[in-house]
Amino acid sequence: MKKTILLIAVLAFVSCGTQKNIAVKKAVTAKKNNRGDLVGIANKNSFMQAPYQTWFDRNFTNYHMDASTVTEIKKHLKGVTVKGFMGTWCGDSKRQTPRFYKIMEAAGFNTNNLELVTVNRSKRTPDNLQEGFHIIRVPTFIFYKKGKEIGRFVERPRETVEKDILKIVSGKPYKHYYDR
Repeated sequence: MKKTILLIAVLAFVSCGTQKNIAVKKAVTAKKNNRGDLVGIANKNSFMQAPYQTWFDRNFTNYHMDASTVTEIKKHLKGVTVKGFMGTWCGDSKRQTPRFYKIMEAAGFNTNNLELVTVNRSKRTPDNLQEGFHIIRVPTFIFYKKGKEIGRFVERPRETVEKDILKIVSGKPYKHYYDR
């Protein structure tokens, strides 16, 4: 009985420590710059304020996903993490980021495994969060498995957002829109 209680206490301690680390790692830091653009680490809630909510809600709600493709995506998400870069000033980001969220949520993706960086018009942040990721166009969503990049979605889909994501997470050959 004492061993069981000790085991439960240890597991609770480890579990709480893990949750704290996730929360610290994913701290939202995005703030409006002098042009009104969000810059920093953001999450879906960051877009639930004016003026971002108008375009986010419209593009999230009005996007009709291919449910069978989303079901296939779900089968391949184990161990996947994503680092995204977008600009609240960018038309493609305003269109694709809400669609990305809608698809990944429908596929059961744990958003603790997504870090979204909002960049200024020069595709930078004050603390250089973009450094080393070769961000030329936004949005860019970089998919990882076991810490290794497995593909990236850049600016717009070749087919549809969900079909492009499926190719990336399933390991099928995929080149983003600008990759020749």
